[in-house]
Parts: sequence; C-alpha cells; structure tokens
Amino acid sequence: MRLTVIGTGYLGATHAACMAAIGHDVLGVDVDEDRIAALTNGQAPFYEPGLSELLREQTEAGRLRFTTSYEEAAAFGEVHFVCVGTPQHKDSGAADLGYIDAAIDSLAPHLTHPCLVVGKSTVPVGTASRLAERLAGAAPVGSRAALAWNPEFLREGFALDDTLRPDRLVFGIGPEAPEAEAVLRAVYAPLDPEPPLVVTDLATAELVKVSANSFLATKISFINAMAEVCEATGADVLQLSRALSYDTRIGGRFLGPGIGFGGGCLPKDIRAFQARGEELGVDRALRFLREVDAINLRRRERAVELAAELCGGSLTGRRVAVWGAAFKPDSDDIRDSPALAVAARMHALGADVSVFDPKAMDNARKVQPELGYATGALAAAEGAEVVLLLTEWSEFSEIDPTAVAAVVAQRAVVDGRNALDRARWQGAGWTYRGLGRP
Repeated sequence: MRLTVIGTGYLGATHAACMAAIGHDVLGVDVDEDRIAALTNGQAPFYEPGLSELLREQTEAGRLRFTTSYEEAAAFGEVHFVCVGTPQHKDSGAADLGYIDAAIDSLAPHLTHPCLVVGKSTVPVGTASRLAERLAGAAPVGSRAALAWNPEFLREGFALDDTLRPDRLVFGIGPEAPEAEAVLRAVYAPLDPEPPLVVTDLATAELVKVSANSFLATKISFINAMAEVCEATGADVLQLSRALSYDTRIGGRFLGPGIGFGGGCLPKDIRAFQARGEELGVDRALRFLREVDAINLRRRERAVELAAELCGGSLTGRRVAVWGAAFKPDSDDIRDSPALAVAARMHALGADVSVFDPKAMDNARKVQPELGYATGALAAAEGAEVVLLLTEWSEFSEIDPTAVAAVVAQRAVVDGRNALDRARWQGAGWTYRGLGRP
C-alpha cells in the first residue's frame, strides 16, 4: 500500500520506517527541511536504538522516502497517518492542537481522490470528530476523505519493537467511514504475530491512550507516595515494592520507586486529560491526577534535599555530579526530565553542577546551558562532594564505586533511581542514600 506519515518526529519517523519494513511504500512528510534531509540520508533526528539503521535500510531499498510537499503526499497516499506533536500549552495544562490542525489544513485541500486519514497523535477526547468534519469540509473529495483514529503506544527505547510487535492495536472508526476498518486491517496485516485488535468508536480510541498513560502515571506515583511513607517510618520501599509485585492483581512493572516519571507523554497527557475533564464537566473524576502529578514533582525535590543533607545542609558552593540528563535510559529525550530538573534546581541553589549522560548531552546543553557538562561519568564526579544517579543507564549501575571514590572529594551518593548495589557502594566506603530507603 502507499502510505504517508505526516510529522517525522519521534512517532512519525519510527512509524514510517516500520511501515516500510513490513512492505509498504512510505512517504514521510515534514515542514522541517533539515530534518527531511537528515532522514533521507538515513539519520534519525533523535536517539532510538536501531532506528537509524532501519531508516538507511528502507531508504536504500526504495520503500521509504521523504518530502516537504503536502501536494506530493496527497497525490501519493492511499492512507495518511498523522503523527504530529500535541504539546502542553505554555499557559495551561491543556493540549496544544495547533500542529494537528495545521497538518489537516495543509493536507486536505490537495485530496482529490478517496483516501483514509488516520490520526495517531495523542489528543483530547472529541478531537477526532471535529477533525473529521474539518477534513471533509476542506477536501475536494469531501467525505470520501475519511478519518479514523489509531493511537500509538510506543515506549522510548523500545519503539521499533512496540511498532512491529505491538501488544494491541486500537482502531477508532466513525459511523461515516465504515470502510476504514478494512483499510487499517490491510495496513497491519503483515505484522507477525498478529496482535490483539480492538475496533471501537472515535471517542473511545482517543481515551485509550490517555487512560493508559494516566494509569501508568498513577502506579508510578503510588509507589513513590509509599516511598514518602517509608522515609517517615524507616521502612524499605524496595522490599515493599517487591512484596507487592508478587500480587498478580498488581504486578511489578512500573512499580520502581525513584525520582518519578518525565518525558514527552505522561506529564503533559495527564495534565491535558485534567483540562479536558474540566471542559466536559467531569473534573471531579480526574481530580486524583493532580495528586499523581504533585507526588511526582515532590520526588524531584526530595532528591535535592538528600543531596543538600549530604553536603551539610546547603548546596551553595558545593560541587555536585549528576549522572543522567535524559528522562529515561536508551533515549536522548530531555522533555520534562526529572534528572535535568533536579540538576537545574541544585544549580539554582548555588551548586556547581557537572552533568554526564551517554546520549542526551547535546539536547541538555540547549535547554540548560548554565550547567556544567563532562565527557564521562568519572569526569563528572571529579572533585564532587555528592554524586547523584538520576537516569538509570546501565553504565552508571555497573560502574566501580572504588574507581569513583578515587576522584571525588567526598564519598556520598544519592541513588535517585534505586539502581545501584547499596551493599557494594557502602562496602567501598560510601554514604548511600536511596529514595524511600532507610
């Protein structure tokens, strides 16, 4: 099939490469000429394991190419996937739908033959039905330019696997486009094994993604709330989490205590969900998400407090090493990164902060240029009075505490992800503090 992917950011570039990999002819579309040039050369504009290699493979095979022309995309595509961002508004928690409206407005006037437009972006419930009307009103073929919704469920660091071997597919189909189900089934037919499929209405499909992210955020904040209780009682949150994980009703995934979640999805999605709930008059049903968000932000502040305690009560003039800038390992994404937020907060309190991250250094420098940046983990720790592990890259977890001890000014570590072997570090003479641990 001939597919276009509109928006070549994290979601779009991944989706385009994977759709080409399962045999479709794919045209990626973006207004950013530099990004299109890089993608054409097989270079992903961000770090995702395996993506650059897949891009090169598919562009060289001729199944994947890129353009800045919506007119070319409209003429080429049978199915148009819309994968643009829906960031948080600068002045509120609501989602900014400007990019997705612009994508529809740019594509629709060129649609002169019947096609299916498929939204994959995360949007407030009710957006799809509005866009369906907008699309039909602006397209020369009218309602024969149909719209469906197919939410994405990608995890950064696992995006290729999540696209090629998803744990489920969701198709949101409106009553005016019953043929959309057959088209989407054909798009994903090459997937092996065949994933579970939920075919539903547009509104339910929109709610699936925000509901999933809200549930995950709640689970993470729950164990971090228990970490606060553990700190007050002398209990150990890691042992608590382990005991809870054996309950099949709860499970252990996303039950890891630390400095909380970040990234481009969970924080902005739960805030947008609350904002939409207020618009719909069901804000009481989603009020718990405010506390979920608040717990998450408190964990960042707690890491700062622990660092200050290890420095005698104040960070002013203290040299601090921060291991990690990305919001999670196997990613260079620093959007709403807890690690970078903690580093910036300590800098604001007068600390001399030196940061190292295996992949996110360039992105971190762009948004926090006032911080110091090192060439490696040991270089960041040189002369430090406290070391903070804030992104659980394996190279940090596996580092030799004795080697680190040889370069620091004081053997004090804050394990913001509970990823270090406490006994090993204490055995090397370190004062160890983990969030939620005695």
